[in-house]
Parts: sequence; structure tokens; C-alpha cells
Amino acid sequence: MSESEAARVLVIGAVNVDLVVESDRLPGPGETVVGSDLVRHGGGKGANAAVAAARAGASVRFCGAVGDEDMGASALDGLAGEGVDTSHVAVIDGVSTGAALIVVDRDGENQIAVAAGANRRVDPGRCRGAVEHARSWDAGCVLVSTEIPAAAVSAALGAARDQGIPTVLNPAPVSAGIIDVLTTADVVTPNSAELGGLYRGLFAPGTTPSVPQMAHAVAEHCGVTVVVTLGADGALVADGRRTTPIPAVSVDPVVDTTGAGDTFNGVLAASLAAGDDITTAVRRGVAAGSLSVTRAGARTGMPRADAIARAMRAGSA
Repeated sequence: MSESEAARVLVIGAVNVDLVVESDRLPGPGETVVGSDLVRHGGGKGANAAVAAARAGASVRFCGAVGDEDMGASALDGLAGEGVDTSHVAVIDGVSTGAALIVVDRDGENQIAVAAGANRRVDPGRCRGAVEHARSWDAGCVLVSTEIPAAAVSAALGAARDQGIPTVLNPAPVSAGIIDVLTTADVVTPNSAELGGLYRGLFAPGTTPSVPQMAHAVAEHCGVTVVVTLGADGALVADGRRTTPIPAVSVDPVVDTTGAGDTFNGVLAASLAAGDDITTAVRRGVAAGSLSVTRAGARTGMPRADAIARAMRAGSA
């Protein structure tokens, strides 16, 4: 991405507070594991992506909802401290801010359970209004994540299409309501498991094809570009005509994979807003996501533009 001050991104999605425990291994069903101290971080796929986009050099506005308690105030302070405009965030009385309970093992893998809280009350009308306002702000991309009601996702994508603003949809989690609006997005960014959910929701197959085959089918059927995030294997871009693998950046050590996908999405949106083509934007997103796993916490390892540029030149970090 060129380091242009004109790269402007509106992010619509969830705000959470992440409560993290590090343990030697992840618990099995019905099992208790004992970990280290409880650590609190800012989280939520939408809010995380907003921070990633801001660190990558974009001017970012965020639309979502928090509760009227300490966690909500802390979440908004965290976003504002990263330079993210939170004027479109609703503060809802009598409702808790979203929270994620995260266990991370010694290899950096995680298990996450989320209490949606105020994220369940993100208002479609507020999302529509934020997008309409983004048009006058010359936003170059609207990024929408799906930890909010499907009606809010639909309103945001529909408004962006009406306003002629390119969109990125991160379908995490996948639901029937999200499948219904896939054709409204320009770029859809599932991981491999989410891609399987989209494929089954669209085609209800008896068998599951390979990742490239599913990506191609979803892209062709919906008229979108599908970018599948593959963790340590990088990403795959499918536009309905061809599929293109994008290799990962080599990093060591891998400390915590929490937030790597959010980092990817934020940097992808920032790059697209700056005018980069999809391949360049995905390469930047992959490099940023790779760098993010070297530190604990969803946001702690999110890189800035100069670190992303160095990693892309070097091919490793």
C-alpha cells in the first residue's frame, strides 16, 4: 500500500474485551486446565481490524456498540488511543460490553468463547448512517465483520453498494443470514473452516471439495472475490476465473495466533482503500497477519506500515 493519507476505512463490527489465560495445552471437553495469570486485552473482530488498519497507515472510523460500564469505556479508550474515530459507536444503557474468554497453549493455538453483549444490539440504521456518512468522508473501503446481527451486516453492505464504496466481508462466524448477503460484498475473507460453511450453505453438498475448489465455486456463484486465510500457509485468492496462492511470511517464534485473521482483514482493507490491487493487498495482509503472531494478545503484535514493508521485502520476519 502506498502510504497515502487518503486511505480511509470504515469498519463495522464487534467490540470485545479479551480475557486471556495461557496454559501448557488447550482443555478437552469437560476438562479443566490450570494456566497463568488472567490478562485483559482489547478485542472483537471489528475493533481489532480497525486497529490493524490504523497501524497500517489508514484513517479509520469504527461503528459498533458497547455497554455503559467500565469495560465499554476502556474499549473505546483503547480504540481512540490507536487513532480510531469512535463517533459512530453506540453506548447502550444496562447492557454489558462483549467479552471473549480465551485460552492460549504453548504453541500459540487458542480456544475462544464469546459473550456477545452489546454486539447483539448493533443497530442496522446506525450502520447504514455510518456508511452514508463515509461517502462524504471519501472512504475507500468498508470492512464488515459478522459478530453482529445479520440485519446490521446486510444494512452496511447494502448501503455501501448504494454509495459505490468497495466492501470487504469477514464471515466469522458464518450464519444463514450471512450467506444470504454474500452477493452484496466485493471481497469475502473466510478461513478454511468458514469457507466450508459458506460452501455447504450455498450448495448443500454431500462431500466437501478441496479449498481451491470451494473458493472457486463460491466466487463464481456469488460474483465476489474470495480470499481464504490459511494461517501458516498464507492465503488463496479466487475470483471465479482463477485461484492464486499467496505464501505466508516466515516468523519465529509463534506466540499467540489470536487476532491474526483480524490483522489480515484490517490491513487488506487499508491497502484496498489506498488503491492497491487485490494481490498486493492480500500480500500485505498476509505479511501483517504473520507478524502479529509473534506477541501475546490480539492487538499487541499488530505491525505498523514500516514493519509490514520490511517483511514483504525480506519474505520473513
